Amino acid sequence: MRRVRPGAASRASAERSLTSVAAGAAYTGDTHAAGEADERQEGETVEAPRLWHVTLSVSGAEAPLKEVRRGLEQLAHDHPFLLTSRYAPDHAEIRYWEEARDLHDAAAVALRLWGEHRQSAQLPPWEIVGLEVIDRDTYHQRIAEGYGPLPATPVGVHPF
Repeated sequence: MRRVRPGAASRASAERSLTSVAAGAAYTGDTHAAGEADERQEGETVEAPRLWHVTLSVSGAEAPLKEVRRGLEQLAHDHPFLLTSRYAPDHAEIRYWEEARDLHDAAAVALRLWGEHRQSAQLPPWEIVGLEVIDRDTYHQRIAEGYGPLPATPVGVHPF
């Protein structure tokens, strides 16, 4: 334990207890992530981040294919977890893995993706017309049963 005079410690130098949690498992304990308020009761379970497979569909007025492709390539550069994008002059589909605490968080991030990168990646002014968010187990179960989204290969930006 470090001792300091009252008022001498700055906020930046305060000691914090940090915990690393393996993805996909819940844990119990009395430590918490940096920046998180300590409002949990002792022994309360905290949900760890999980992987979610996201398919985002966008559509709108026709745009030149070269511009659509360049925008999606820039989006892939800006968002390194992007697996694959397929595109046409008037629609596109983006598939990637998102790490989030629950489905609500993964969906919220996915719904912001297109709008937040529209200017920086110079994406067409299309709207989101579809969103599917499934957990990793469901994704692999679908693949094993021969239905659902095909594995994202080849990775990258491709025409439909």
